[in-house]
Amino acid sequence: MFDLLGKELRLAAHPSTYIFIWMGALALIPAYPYGVVFFFGMLGIFQSIMYARETRDIYFTALLPVRKRDAVKAKLLLAAFVQLVQLLLSVPFAFLRTLYLPEGNPVGIEANLAFYGFGLMIYGAFNLVFFTRFFQTAYKAGVAFLTALVPAVLGIFAMEAAVHFPGMAWLDGVSPGELARQVPILLAGGAVYAGTWFWAYRAASRRFESLFKNF
Repeated sequence: MFDLLGKELRLAAHPSTYIFIWMGALALIPAYPYGVVFFFGMLGIFQSIMYARETRDIYFTALLPVRKRDAVKAKLLLAAFVQLVQLLLSVPFAFLRTLYLPEGNPVGIEANLAFYGFGLMIYGAFNLVFFTRFFQTAYKAGVAFLTALVPAVLGIFAMEAAVHFPGMAWLDGVSPGELARQVPILLAGGAVYAGTWFWAYRAASRRFESLFKNF
């Protein structure tokens, strides 16, 4: 598994992906829709898949003495690395903004535990749709990306809007009591992300292997 991830990071990932990983620093900006952070994470994955398509990386990997599903696993491992590292790197910036600018985020949700839980769900939905759609052909990345953006963008809008509804203000809080109420959302987000990752792996692997069944 680590060999596959190393190969992706060294050879297959588009250079811009490493810039998008640091977009979690946007959590430092006051009065900003922090859901945009997730869009950059998804865009980084799309750029890397497009780069792999143009360099024929996926097909060259499939010609190696490895299982076809390992080529799929490599891309999903890259996605998990980019998305999870991006979220982890954003935590110090979110903490600093809350510490020195405690007025809150008037635009949408605060970068708190609920934000990260919802973000994991959004990433999970994107991965499931994008990778299962892409590996139907292992070529049409643009169509797969636009299709996967639909549930992801709807999720971002719902997350940003939810905090403005009566009785939902606790989703926007950073007090100890409010953070405690948000813990189940974070745990649910982790469970959804892990579940959709394995679901995407199994479904995308079957579709990719079917492309080679006559070879």
